[in-house]
Amino acid sequence: MNKLALITGSSRGIGRSTAKKFAENGYNIIINYKENEEMAESIVREINELGRIAMAIKADVSKYNEVENMFNEIFKYFKRLDVLINNAGIADLTLFNDIDEEHWRKLFDTNVHGMFNCCKFAVPKMIEQRQGVILNMSSIWGIVGSSCETHYSATKGAINAFTKALAKELGPSNIRVNAVAPGAVDTDMISEVPDEILEKIKEITPLGEIGKPDKIAEYLYFLASDKSDHMTGQIISPNGGFTIY
Repeated sequence: MNKLALITGSSRGIGRSTAKKFAENGYNIIINYKENEEMAESIVREINELGRIAMAIKADVSKYNEVENMFNEIFKYFKRLDVLINNAGIADLTLFNDIDEEHWRKLFDTNVHGMFNCCKFAVPKMIEQRQGVILNMSSIWGIVGSSCETHYSATKGAINAFTKALAKELGPSNIRVNAVAPGAVDTDMISEVPDEILEKIKEITPLGEIGKPDKIAEYLYFLASDKSDHMTGQIISPNGGFTIY
């Protein structure tokens, strides 16, 4: 039986590349999206062409009831879940003095509460199966913090702590929990960053390049595979050497 992976926020960017990577390696895929149905259905078609089963489910991960409905649909058709990748997330570049309560809550609702909501429904099934992998998308700024991104950094720091704690709790049930914390990656999330700033980032990065979504997908696949079966509670940071800690 083919394994099943749910990847949140997978209609584009890192999530889309990850969905394709897992499908290429025999997984059936649940594509989760919030708004862009056309993009979600297009990656479903790509996965189908690879001979794998794919389903697109619309759900705002920040909303508990929508996540519950998504998992009900998944378990109705597939009865299982092998890999959960909490990829859905948002970023924001704002001076701390300009962050209002709405800004703060919006980032935490998606980045942290969305992860919690999905884990809340995935974990019981994985415990029942006595196996599973949970991968959380963090950021380099969750490790070292970033000026003008206090709220974003705080959400990613919370993801890192959540990852470590849940790994300790679920290890006895043969469930591994890890996180990937990239540096800058060439996705829509950095599309509004001026070119001169991106060039400066490249200059101060020892490997001299911005990350690519397909490379991050490779790390996620490795962490889900048996090749990393002795790894849990870890925060892996592919960032080209931008930060070495």
